[in-house]
Amino acid sequence: MKRILLTNDDGIDADGLVRLAKSAVRHGEVWVVAPDSQRSAMSHSVNFRDSFDAWRVDFPVEGVKAYACSGTPADCVRIGVLNIVPDKPDHVFSGINHGYNLASDLQYSATVGAAFEASFQGVHSIAFSEHAIDLHEVADRYLDEIMDELIELPLEENQIWNVNFPGCTVAECKGIRRDCKVSTDVFYKDRYKVTQISEDRASYMVDGIRNWDAREGSDLRAILDSYISIGIATNIS
Repeated sequence: MKRILLTNDDGIDADGLVRLAKSAVRHGEVWVVAPDSQRSAMSHSVNFRDSFDAWRVDFPVEGVKAYACSGTPADCVRIGVLNIVPDKPDHVFSGINHGYNLASDLQYSATVGAAFEASFQGVHSIAFSEHAIDLHEVADRYLDEIMDELIELPLEENQIWNVNFPGCTVAECKGIRRDCKVSTDVFYKDRYKVTQISEDRASYMVDGIRNWDAREGSDLRAILDSYISIGIATNIS
């Protein structure tokens, strides 16, 4: 029987994590180690100088053993793989993230950072993400199918499968694009707006401009064209 560890960066109570668990239990024994609250945009950050806690919690999917963690998503994977899940998990699934993880945003994503930590620990890993709106039709329709496909496909060292579901209806979804490359185009063109200013200081808030253009064959192009994007992401750092 497979052992599968789930995590995310939206927190232990996130709907996407529950939906991921409902799909994952078809494949074996499921464990959850997830942050106790929101930890988005923490990338691959881990705690080396400060301690953090993990504690058993109830989870709304029958048979799933779940722990909340005060650390980062990557901490959740490390403690899950090294201390909590018996005999090391066979797979780590991260998500389903509330918001795309593609193009240049991969470097900031804690969903992807957690998946990369799993790969560093020698565990096959998949990151799942969807549009940051309450429209789950495409993910709910295709999640089982894509999980069943990717769980059996091998990866090389420091690689993960990265999956993004478009924010549209099933009728509007044009299908699946596989072998998508991580786009070198930006998802948002960075800028900051001033939110408060005084005599000697100013406060800033990110106010990115959405980019509607991307190269063919990329993950961003697939999402902009209303396709599910599947591809391999590699961390060489």
